[in-house]
Amino acid sequence: MDRLKEILKRKEEIRTALEGKEEIDLAALETELRALDSEQKGIETRQRLIEEARSINDGIATETRTIQTFNAGGDQEERKAGTDSIEYRNAFMNYVLRGEVIPNELRDVTKTTDVGSVIPQTVLNKIIEKIEAVGMILPLVTRTAIKGGVTVPTSAVKPVATWVAEGAGSAKQKKPTGSITFNYHKLRCAVAVSLEVDTMALAVFETTLINNVVEAMTKAIEQAIINGTGTGQPKGILAETPLNGQSLDVAKIDYKTLTDAEAALPLEYESNAVWTMTKKTFMEFAAMTDASGQPIARVTYGITGKPERVLLGRPVVLVNYIDSFGNAEEGTPFAFLYNYKDYILNTNYQMGVKKYEDNETDDLVTKAIMIVDGKSVENGSLVVLKKAAVA
Repeated sequence: MDRLKEILKRKEEIRTALEGKEEIDLAALETELRALDSEQKGIETRQRLIEEARSINDGIATETRTIQTFNAGGDQEERKAGTDSIEYRNAFMNYVLRGEVIPNELRDVTKTTDVGSVIPQTVLNKIIEKIEAVGMILPLVTRTAIKGGVTVPTSAVKPVATWVAEGAGSAKQKKPTGSITFNYHKLRCAVAVSLEVDTMALAVFETTLINNVVEAMTKAIEQAIINGTGTGQPKGILAETPLNGQSLDVAKIDYKTLTDAEAALPLEYESNAVWTMTKKTFMEFAAMTDASGQPIARVTYGITGKPERVLLGRPVVLVNYIDSFGNAEEGTPFAFLYNYKDYILNTNYQMGVKKYEDNETDDLVTKAIMIVDGKSVENGSLVVLKKAAVA
């Protein structure tokens, strides 16, 4: 600390000398000043690391700290440890694996009294990150965090501009609006932990829990986006009614199937609509060739080597949440065009867990719960292909 004071004092002397009028050696002062700056940064970095190490060793991260704020009112601010502390993460692991009660001083991180435990923020952040990255559908939809029960206005039409003569006016146009309301739909994921994994380390346990929750919740959310009923779950795209002329019956997959679908898609939705179908259905399109023997469907590979599938220049998203053309029953959708930005997935991304023991298997089961809702707010880009009876 004494050396740091000496550095600050010398830098002040250099500043005074530079502000003076006497002749000085600027090159020498510049060299000395740069050296002092470098030495000062090294001292301050070392001191910060020492303080952080002392905080960890002394358990400061788990204390309830009171910080005195220097203001006129003399108010105090309390800052409590969050769920990122190593103590809470270990307690959370012991709660799930062994049923050990989380200490009261660690449970104070939440005001919720009917939830057995709160997933540590470190784990929750990883879960949300992977949920948004995994899967083909979730990265495409519009995500919001609107409170459930709130009505959000939507516009039905846009005003039209008209040409008028000099000095003339135009008719006033009202902009009709509708509304959409998001509800509270509970998404539940139960993960069983058997006795053989009871001795897992913390990092392994967190990774296992993340992978289990991600896989289950990603599949459930994406499946609801495609064909959810809207009752107790989000309303799926295929549960919507296509506009007049945008529901096509297809008895045989051929080139005209694609051209009819493209013709049914309004021009204003041309740029962002994509195909959605299973891999088997896409491969039936891929088997088609034009008069020159060139394939209709294209599969290219991006910079990362990931396949990028295209039909008549339009991207194709492959999913397993709808039937393939060969397996679909009459009247069942097997492919559709849609702009996923017109689908809003609303969730508060809050997860809580409860634990219970399965008496039949002796497994310790962890329930993860999430609030999710979703709706299509614009169906103009929706063109559905349904299986028709073969003539």
